[in-house]
Order: sequence, then C-alpha cells, then structure tokens
Amino acid sequence: MRYSYQTHGTCSQQIDFDLDGDVVSNIEFYGGCNGNLKGICSLCDGMTVDEIEDHLKGIQCGFKPTSCPDQLATAVRAAYEQSENK
Repeated sequence: MRYSYQTHGTCSQQIDFDLDGDVVSNIEFYGGCNGNLKGICSLCDGMTVDEIEDHLKGIQCGFKPTSCPDQLATAVRAAYEQSENK
C-alpha cells in the first residue's frame, strides 16, 4: 500500500513510500537535499521497518533534533503500525 508522510523539522516536506507487510520500497522525498535523499531511498529500498529504524532513527541534521533519515524511520514505523491496526 502507498503511504504519504508530512515531515516535521526538515527541509523535505513529504515522504511517499510503499509498504508490503513490513518491507518498504519506492521511497520518494519531496524537497530536501536531492542527491543525498536519492541515495537514502536507494539504500533503504527493500529493507524492513525494523532495519530502517535500526539504521536511521535518531540521526540529527546539524543542530536540528531530527533529519530526513530520522523522519523516514518515523514515517515507516507509523505506516506499519497503522497497517497492523486495520
């Protein structure tokens, strides 16, 4: 299923991705550092929600308390929990 997440506290504004069970694919960021985010999308394609959280949760961008990778970890966890509660 396709999910959209409005980011908070980052240069990117939105993350879209597919979630099949706990596997994440087709990640797209809107806004932010284009090249870096394309790299993150490519590296995370096919990872599970837990794997993405393990690698990305808690990463900060400069003095910000979050980052685009951290927001991706938050987004995929929220989507997974939403899908489990249906």
